Amino acid sequence: MVNEERCIGCGTCVAICPVGAISFNKNGKANIDKNKCIRCGACQASCPVDAIKLD
Repeated sequence: MVNEERCIGCGTCVAICPVGAISFNKNGKANIDKNKCIRCGACQASCPVDAIKLD
C-alpha cells in the first residue's frame, strides 16, 4: 500500500487519516494498518509524492 522508496515521511497522510490507521515505521516511512483502514482514499489523495496506492 505504501511505496517506501517514494515516501518522504512528511506526515500528511498521518494527519488526514480519519481513523488513525497510519503511523511511521522504524525507517520514518508511512505504514498503514490494514485492520484499521476504511479505504476512504484520503491518504492517497493527500500524498504529495504519490507513494500510497489502495488496492
